[in-house]
Amino acid sequence: MKLLLLASVFASTAAFAQPKQVVIPAGSFMMGCSSNDSLCDDDEGPKGGVEVFVPAFAIDVHETSVAEYRACVEAGACERPFDFRRTHYCNYDAPGRDNYPQNCVNWENAKAYCSWRGGRLAYEAEWEKAARGGTSTPYFWGHKPASCEVAVMDPGVAGEPDTSTDGCYRDLSWPRGSFPANPYGLFDMIGGTSEWVENWYATDAYEELYGKGDIKAPQKGEHKTIKGGSWDEKHWAHRVSNRFSKPTTGNPDLYGSNGIRCVIPVKPE
Repeated sequence: MKLLLLASVFASTAAFAQPKQVVIPAGSFMMGCSSNDSLCDDDEGPKGGVEVFVPAFAIDVHETSVAEYRACVEAGACERPFDFRRTHYCNYDAPGRDNYPQNCVNWENAKAYCSWRGGRLAYEAEWEKAARGGTSTPYFWGHKPASCEVAVMDPGVAGEPDTSTDGCYRDLSWPRGSFPANPYGLFDMIGGTSEWVENWYATDAYEELYGKGDIKAPQKGEHKTIKGGSWDEKHWAHRVSNRFSKPTTGNPDLYGSNGIRCVIPVKPE
């Protein structure tokens, strides 16, 4: 798998180092509910998944860090997000958290950051293909549910009101790359923060849109799609096919688990 260190395109932020990316090759994969996954919701498509073709693209190895997002704020291209003074789990400006994932960002914040870098957010099909790493199981490592041995998550019992188990008992996200990468060399696709994607949310997107060749659809909606379980979510949310949706802007308390990972399109050879 090719690693890219793309040239900086920021005249106003010469010190910014463009984050490393991995090129995911063009090809089809089975997207959605794995054949033996009993936890799938209806919006994850039929059992066994849907065959979806995805052109080649380059995706960040890591989720966007606080330091990386701050560079965009200082360049005047991104809004300052809520920080740890608002709530302890927001990482921005918190001492010692420069290498933590930037959270407490809405979809507009995430889109602005990726645009500043000359890229965009991933399409949902791109994200899921990258997260699977060539596998077809509910988690990229297999069938065993997510735990604090493999991801930053909430290991508590479903329905438990206590938040003391969030973030593997730290009630925070962790530094990026705290656990091994998936087969494509990508860190924290499961765990860390959930990640905004480009698509509007539609319950039937897998069969009616992506499986029919339109991975950019739908073109309108009420909420944007979010992928990947976060530091405050239980094992079922960390399955690769799991989907969330939230409004693009709104109460910042909605976005404590949401982060950013950017894509750069790759020209066909």
